[in-house]
Amino acid sequence: MSITEKELNQEKIYLGVTIDVIREKISILGQELYAREDKLQKFQKFIWDSKADMDAQEMKSIISDNDTEVMLMQNKGKYLQKLYKIQDNPYFGAMTFKEGEDQNKIYIGITHVEDEENELYLVNDWRSPICSMYYDYETGPAQYKAPGGVVKGTILSKRQFNIKNGEIVRAFDNNLNIDDELLQEVLATESNDKMKNIVNTIQQEQNAVIRNTDDKNLIVQGIAGSGKTSVALHRIAFLLYKIENLNSNNVLIFSPNQIFSEYISNVLPELGEENTMQTTFHDFLTSYIDEFKEVEAFTSFIERFYKYEEPNESLVRYKQSDKVIKDIDNYMEELISKIRFTDGIENRDFTITKDELNDMLTDRYSKMLIIERLELIAEKISDRYFKGSKSQARIIKSKLSKLLNIPLDFKQIYNNFFRSEYFINSFGRNISEEEILSTTRNKTIKYEDACLFTYMKSKITGFSYEGLIKEIVIDEAQDYSLIQYIILRNIFKKANFTILGDINQTINPYYKYDSLEILEQVFKEDTKYLELKKTYRSSPEIIDYTNRILNLNHISAIRKTDNKPVIERKEENIKVDLLKDIKELKEKYKSLAIITKTDEEAEYLYNILNQDIDIALLNYNSIAFKKDLIIVPSYVAKGLEFDSVIVYTKENNKYKENEKYLFYVACTRAQHELIIYNQ
Repeated sequence: MSITEKELNQEKIYLGVTIDVIREKISILGQELYAREDKLQKFQKFIWDSKADMDAQEMKSIISDNDTEVMLMQNKGKYLQKLYKIQDNPYFGAMTFKEGEDQNKIYIGITHVEDEENELYLVNDWRSPICSMYYDYETGPAQYKAPGGVVKGTILSKRQFNIKNGEIVRAFDNNLNIDDELLQEVLATESNDKMKNIVNTIQQEQNAVIRNTDDKNLIVQGIAGSGKTSVALHRIAFLLYKIENLNSNNVLIFSPNQIFSEYISNVLPELGEENTMQTTFHDFLTSYIDEFKEVEAFTSFIERFYKYEEPNESLVRYKQSDKVIKDIDNYMEELISKIRFTDGIENRDFTITKDELNDMLTDRYSKMLIIERLELIAEKISDRYFKGSKSQARIIKSKLSKLLNIPLDFKQIYNNFFRSEYFINSFGRNISEEEILSTTRNKTIKYEDACLFTYMKSKITGFSYEGLIKEIVIDEAQDYSLIQYIILRNIFKKANFTILGDINQTINPYYKYDSLEILEQVFKEDTKYLELKKTYRSSPEIIDYTNRILNLNHISAIRKTDNKPVIERKEENIKVDLLKDIKELKEKYKSLAIITKTDEEAEYLYNILNQDIDIALLNYNSIAFKKDLIIVPSYVAKGLEFDSVIVYTKENNKYKENEKYLFYVACTRAQHELIIYNQ
């Protein structure tokens, strides 16, 4: 609902005042930081010149004061950067809230702006408790949880702004939740090379995930286009604001690939926060496994299936199953129970019998991991005979390892699992020695073996505890098997987890969740399962088409119809056909992706088209990219979205029934228009 001219003039005055305050703060903070920097440098020089004249306690006290000063400067510097970013667009919304007899108009933006002279909050940070009502309530009764308890009142009005370059382009009242005019505007805009923040259009169900601090771990099932990744990033920004002493170095995001990491790299900086650490599970495996030169990438692992190059699918399926976890547990429990020393240690300084060593191994330290037992026994011997020498302890540990009846050769231990009764009984048959040995013979370990190898190795060595990381975010959760979550839970024992995925977007042909709720058994206490049920990405026509692929009933309650039916084509002259489609789509939209089933098809199309048009080819190793016009395999396109999409497979390589989830992923990347070849 449009506002009156009088109201618009009042808003223009308020905006002008706010911008003036921001610019004055920028000037004052800039001068203050410059002066403090100069003072700090002189102070540090004084400490250096005077250190010979100071005692240890004096020096410690001065260094502590110096550290406090540096921290204060850093905080002010971060706030200065935030003010600089918002000076031409300080807020996006406002609401009038009445609590008892008090009535206040609350303006909402990326960060807070305070007018200290008049004791006014000109802009409230969107993450502050009072601002939660903006996302959760229509006009009428509302409440929020403040530090002192629940505050109840009434929202009298809600207003939304489109501000550019310090000018109000548009302002309107919206008595409903944020799901009509502004959201329609945002959805109608063309997608960019980088994901944008959604702070001005966060929906109620999204806000429930973003602001949840009551539960230690969140498991979120969200349908395609429900904003899972955006929600995850805004949740990180909220937690950085909410939790004392949490900073970006304490947060780790597990992404599907480097392209995705680059795609989301702008969101946190837009929200005034530094980017967190990011990794892929493949990178983690590579860092943990040093018995092999390389670990196969996840995309290469699944491509073996889609290229029909996997000779033993049943074995891979077993290795990816949940039952393999119990089989490995039983196998390793039996193996560890049989480990003994075959002899004692004797030299000119001391003699320790085999029985004494075995007593420590199997009784005194039996609750520990094998590696820990060896280390502790070596330390005890070093303490007794070598005054606790660490170098002697290392030598003794090496000798002890060689005296074990079962060598701690992890490749051999892994191979022996496939000769064990636990494997044979569960898998149903023996496999050949050639199959067993081929697993560990090569320099590269296959992805499915790398997960099991890591888990099995941990039964002897344990995992390095990562105490620095306090918050873990896992996106595309459906592509991680249960054993991978068990591994991560053991590494990040004290971290909180936010896990987001969609069971219908799995691209792993060997593993499928019936529900992500099963992950509660891994994280157990303080875990909550939530769902995001609305989709904001695709047009109703595209949603209707993708629903039929998996027999779903998702609807777009938000995006208006584009009246662009999904087009199915059969190629005649693929180069001519594609160039025609590309020309027509690029005249209407900014971004276009041609999504193939395999890398091989992607390279085939790239070689056909790249001489005629400027087009980019993406693969798993790609990092930077522009979304204008690209060719990308389906399993690399995960998490991305485009204005228009052409889905292509060769005529003899159509998506089959057991590949329908991959087809669903490819089609759901499209926002406005979708063309499908040869399907």
